[in-house]
Amino acid sequence: MDNPVKILVGLGNPGPEYQNTRHNAGEDFVRLIAEQYNIPLKLDAKYFGFYGQGIINNRDIKLLIPTTFMNRSGKAIATLANFFKINAENILVAHDELDMVPGVARLKLGGGHGGHNGLRDTIAALGNNKDFARLRIGIGHPGNAKLVSGYVLKKAPAAEFDQINEASYQASKVLPMLMEGKWSLAMQELHSAT
Repeated sequence: MDNPVKILVGLGNPGPEYQNTRHNAGEDFVRLIAEQYNIPLKLDAKYFGFYGQGIINNRDIKLLIPTTFMNRSGKAIATLANFFKINAENILVAHDELDMVPGVARLKLGGGHGGHNGLRDTIAALGNNKDFARLRIGIGHPGNAKLVSGYVLKKAPAAEFDQINEASYQASKVLPMLMEGKWSLAMQELHSAT
């Protein structure tokens, strides 16, 4: 697949009470990238989020952290993509993943929402288009579906938090490849590292 990443989105919930919670693993990943590449993120009302533009590997990238709540993430993503006329295939959405343990990160091309409200809204906002790529950052599962909403909105214990951050760091190392559309190479590298 030869679709270079042009927009990187990190899903999360806005506000200090949600900072560093499991559900904000995607947002934390984008903040890591912004820090690594000195891309300032500024609140931009027209994109409903924190937005930054920079260069990685001599290629333009747009970073976005929606300030809508998770279940309205698609509004921000679709607004940015439509403004710059960027196709869904060139969008990478980083998000927390209950079905993977902390310390694991996986790339996925397209697919359904898997019950994730941020992905569900993004698919709908992009005109029912499921073709965007995902960076799934493992946060583990509480073991009972009834406990999920409380679990994702809490901070992980220190050891788990470190594992989640390490997986994000490993994922950050393959972003330059993704910006060249080298998906199989990036997947091979990331999936063997985490």
